[in-house]
Amino acid sequence: MDVDHYSVLGLPSGEEGAKLTEKEISKAYKQKALELHPDKRPDDPNAHENFQKLKSSYEILKDEKARKLFDDLLRVKREQQRFKREQQLRHEQQDAKRRKMTSDLEERERAAFAPDPTAKAREEEERISRKLKEEIARIRAMHMNKGASADSGLKKDKGGTERNVGGGVGLADKEKMLKVSWEKGGEDYTSERLRELFSRFGKVEDVVIKNSKKRGSALVVMGSKEAAVAATGSLSGSLSNPLLVVPLQPIVAAEFSSAEKAEEDNPVNKLVGAGYQAYEDAVLKKLQMAAKKQK
Repeated sequence: MDVDHYSVLGLPSGEEGAKLTEKEISKAYKQKALELHPDKRPDDPNAHENFQKLKSSYEILKDEKARKLFDDLLRVKREQQRFKREQQLRHEQQDAKRRKMTSDLEERERAAFAPDPTAKAREEEERISRKLKEEIARIRAMHMNKGASADSGLKKDKGGTERNVGGGVGLADKEKMLKVSWEKGGEDYTSERLRELFSRFGKVEDVVIKNSKKRGSALVVMGSKEAAVAATGSLSGSLSNPLLVVPLQPIVAAEFSSAEKAEEDNPVNKLVGAGYQAYEDAVLKKLQMAAKKQK
């Protein structure tokens, strides 16, 4: 039933229509009948049909039982519509609640996996602190090494040779030291020139020149053990007067010993001692093998 008989008569429907009296319904019908009578609408092809609908609606509303049934029907339809609206509202609220719960869950997950700014700042602080401690230790070690070199009292003897007459050197420092020698008569080398040549292998911390009449030699302190190993056995300097480079670490006798005259004839012996020849050969062999692997 899609016809609202109250609306056909131009009356309010629903609960308000159910409260209307028979007199109010009859008055509304008479006014509507005058308006919709076919004689009043000669040009309207639907005038007769509309007037019959008006009469039918009036017949239902003026009958007590029919009107009550119609009011009950309207009430049921209103309840159905209200139920649908409430159900739709509940669904909308549930959907909104679900969306909020989903959003909250996603937010918690993001927060759980997101880096904690405090922890990140703390890690950064610890990292910088470690780096700072390493730098402080490096600076202190560098100053200690320089102080030890100064305290050891490098002296010049009658021949103008600088000689270390005191103090000891740690094992880790020895691993960074190289002995370099060259023949006199060709290109001579200064500490600045040696620093320039060995800087291609890494940082050079210090260069100490030892002069003699027949040959020149020096102690080169690299910044790391790796740089010292890279420079060991290398062919450096002028081709007319190349440098012989060997590590200091295997030396057992003191540098620049009093047996200087006996070692003059052999530059390698003067630098490292006669017993070190086998070690030098082994180092050179390892370097040759490493070069072949790189090819």
